[in-house]
Amino acid sequence: MAKKERDSKFVIYQVLYIFVITVLALKGADLDLRRVALKEETVDKTVRDSLMALLDSLYKLNLDFSIQIDPHVVVENVELKEQVAQLNQRMKEIKIEEPKPEEKLEEQTKLQLPISLKQVFIQHTWNLAANTGTVPTSIYDPRDMRNPLVIIPPGQEKKFDLTDQSEVVVKFGTQEERIKVTPNRPPEVKIERVTTKMNASDIYVQELQRITAFTVSIIDNRPDQLKVSYSGPISVSGPQRDAKNNLVYNVTLKLATTETKYDEWVDKNENLREADGRYKANFFFTVVDERTKDRVQVGDSFFFTDFSK
Repeated sequence: MAKKERDSKFVIYQVLYIFVITVLALKGADLDLRRVALKEETVDKTVRDSLMALLDSLYKLNLDFSIQIDPHVVVENVELKEQVAQLNQRMKEIKIEEPKPEEKLEEQTKLQLPISLKQVFIQHTWNLAANTGTVPTSIYDPRDMRNPLVIIPPGQEKKFDLTDQSEVVVKFGTQEERIKVTPNRPPEVKIERVTTKMNASDIYVQELQRITAFTVSIIDNRPDQLKVSYSGPISVSGPQRDAKNNLVYNVTLKLATTETKYDEWVDKNENLREADGRYKANFFFTVVDERTKDRVQVGDSFFFTDFSK
């Protein structure tokens, strides 16, 4: 549409230029163009009628102008007259049309995708989609374009589930876009030692049972669908949520309440004695995503040399 309008303007200015040259050739004076076209004695009737039609078209486009004519130009140019007539006919054939209302609506719609292409959708979990547009938006599995996964009214946000789709189709009005779906990664388990007591040469169980020795962080996009379990001689508190919505557990040793119980444990676990004389007690955290069935297990160890001082 823009190209057609530029072509039309080009023709208009071409015509105007040749028209001025023609008038120069016909009369040669300071002129008002409308008076030149109206005055019968200036040019012959056929040329005057063509100039009148051309002027009317130019004035309707709100073009106003005045021309200073060289008074010494007095020779009539027949060839320029013919060019004016040809360009006048060409102007009639070119119409500068406004876009139809439905075309304008379509152009506006193309500029407004109601679901952002940066939206992150994840497999095997719930997802949220916000419709920021002005028309209802439907999200489809590409394998079933007849039954939408969700329909979102304008300005609303809705939750829906995905399984193994690698992409979804977003339909709004007469348009559609495809958005990639991200794989649901297995949960990540991080264990951090938060005490220095196990760095000493003498390490006592009684002291370790009074403090938090480890923190366990579980990182996942959907922690609510995780099942967390643990094993070993430990006491666990939590989870709490950190600033990134990760699950955080505090871990304390829970091996023996008395020295007698400690001695019994040692007798049963002589194989857990290290070469340097320390004993090692292992613990494990196991995390299962109940939707994807991904399973992750991570462990660490307590070290000690005796029950108490």
